[in-house]
Amino acid sequence: MKQIQIFITIAAWYAVLSCSKLDVGPSYQESDLTFWNNPASASNALNACYAGMYPSEYFFFNEDLSDNAFCVSAVNGGQVRNIAQGNYDGTTTRVAGEWAFHFGGIRTCNNLLANIDKVPGVSAEQKSRMMAEARFIRAFHYFQLFTWYGDVPLITSEIGLSESYTIPRTPKTQVVEFVMNELDDIQSILPVNTAYPASDRGRITKGAAIALKARIQLYEGNWENVIGNCELLMNSNAHGTYALFPDYGGIFTAANEYNSEVILDLQYIPVNRTHSEQRFFIPRTEGQLICGIAPSQELVDSYIMLNGKAIDEAGSGYDEDNPYTGRDPRLDATIVYHGSSFTGKNGTTYVVNTLPGTGDNSIDHADATTTGYYVRKYYDRTADAANNSGLNLILIRYADVLLMYAEAVNELGNMNADIWNKTIRQLRTRAGFTAAGALDFPALSQASLREIIRRERRSELAMEGTRIFDIRRWRTAETVLNGTMHGFKVNGAYLEVDRRVFDASKHYLWPVPQTEVNLNKNIKQNPNW
Repeated sequence: MKQIQIFITIAAWYAVLSCSKLDVGPSYQESDLTFWNNPASASNALNACYAGMYPSEYFFFNEDLSDNAFCVSAVNGGQVRNIAQGNYDGTTTRVAGEWAFHFGGIRTCNNLLANIDKVPGVSAEQKSRMMAEARFIRAFHYFQLFTWYGDVPLITSEIGLSESYTIPRTPKTQVVEFVMNELDDIQSILPVNTAYPASDRGRITKGAAIALKARIQLYEGNWENVIGNCELLMNSNAHGTYALFPDYGGIFTAANEYNSEVILDLQYIPVNRTHSEQRFFIPRTEGQLICGIAPSQELVDSYIMLNGKAIDEAGSGYDEDNPYTGRDPRLDATIVYHGSSFTGKNGTTYVVNTLPGTGDNSIDHADATTTGYYVRKYYDRTADAANNSGLNLILIRYADVLLMYAEAVNELGNMNADIWNKTIRQLRTRAGFTAAGALDFPALSQASLREIIRRERRSELAMEGTRIFDIRRWRTAETVLNGTMHGFKVNGAYLEVDRRVFDASKHYLWPVPQTEVNLNKNIKQNPNW
């Protein structure tokens, strides 16, 4: 899709299609459109669905909601720092905005599905595929909604203003069932990734529908279904052709977009459609903006040693005075630490120093990192002078399929050397591990293997926006998000950068935005909010 510049007119069109209208009705109230007699209306409306699928701000700032990163500002990312500190409610910007954004996207998809028959010149085959793409995007919106809020209104057609004031929340189980049925239905309609011409790269595929089903089932703990869907993508090319990209760091660069690992990504075009969040996480000398996404010491500590042992495990060889030596190569590919080499947009490579008194990137410099770390992953050297990037953002990649598969098999108590070699060993080999201790299957208990697989997931997917969902579904958020978040070691002590609070009695679900409760008497608030 990038090649045919589909997003040139999206901003104006999307503004029309998904106007919030919170002043006249709830977020899911439909807009009235009269554009459907134009032959280009179907493709323009579908492009609007794509453009409104997921914000780059959420993608990046989700890390600050987890134990992976820290945002020093109380404003950036929709007040993510307040949420991480447990100081939020239904009026908090991100909480209210997430609900409105996804219902706006659902409204746009419903509008297309209701009106595409009016558009002249669209073949039955093309119409079927376009509707399948819109249904996938609608399903994705509902996945985000029920993951954050639980029960949400299930709206599958255009509705009027008066009706919008009366729709209650649908039980989550019913919404999940609807989403899974939708994905099952469109799976047979969507092309495989290799069937699209180059001009249509980035469109929703059969493999994306299967991978999203696997992720939803993972979050719901339906292990057999996770395994079944992952095996469709792992064991044949009938549902799409995917493989690990050889270079871990190269996955996230402009030069390797649409690589073999990408199953679902957000499409961007330099100049016409860009995201600007990298200014918040790269070294201060490059970003020239407050460091709002600073990796935590807890994340750094989670990376294993080259011999496969955790840093606190006997025989690991970890040296606290040389903490980055002999570590998982994905640490260096993901995080910039004191002494790291970094190549800027002008092609100059320099050493990043973050200790106090060492320059513009040091923790005592205004707007620089507060933890001593910056992010390397997703840094786009081809971005413009203001750090606006046209780099696609990957929502699901093949590595996640392998991780989901390993987790599900282990949860059923069936992990063995064969499954390990197909999943964790492949990921570590690609990352650059060579030691038998890291690559060979460890004959350990299910609980010990669970810890290894979860750590592997954290290291492989760090700074890709998934950690917050993992710790919530594992029900470990009440542990890892309660207490002090740390930065690197300075003068013999680790920095204390934030105090996190997670109340298990209510924080596993976000509150319904207060505006929605006020507008619709049938919308009931989540427990303890």
